[in-house]
Amino acid sequence: MGRIMSIDYGLKRIGIAMTDIMRIMASPFDTIESVSVKKNAAAIVEIAKNNGVDEMVVGMPVNMNGTEGEMAETVKKFISEINLISEIPVAVIDERLTTAQAERMLIDEANVSRKKRTGLKDKISAAIILRLYLDQQGLK
Repeated sequence: MGRIMSIDYGLKRIGIAMTDIMRIMASPFDTIESVSVKKNAAAIVEIAKNNGVDEMVVGMPVNMNGTEGEMAETVKKFISEINLISEIPVAVIDERLTTAQAERMLIDEANVSRKKRTGLKDKISAAIILRLYLDQQGLK
């Protein structure tokens, strides 16, 4: 059993989080700059292979009213691209409010400056997505 990797996909940056080998802890891992759907998928698959990942979860940006917008379509294209180049299964989870939650944590609990929050926010959002997924799967 390998690690689970979560992805908070953005047009500027992509936040990445991973579990430990026992799949107990969800930890922020990295943030990469977004280039194109195809190149982003290739970079994510490479990171997954290099870190013993055998399952991925991608946050789906759902509007507050439950509808999917333009960004959801971009995320679906990204997932399709991953599926073309990798056999690692990809799950999807509703990511509503995870970025706001990450931002709030960085401001209230860590007192991180606006400049430093930029990259941190994305990988912390990915860790929140991963924790939600682990909780839903009963993997805690």
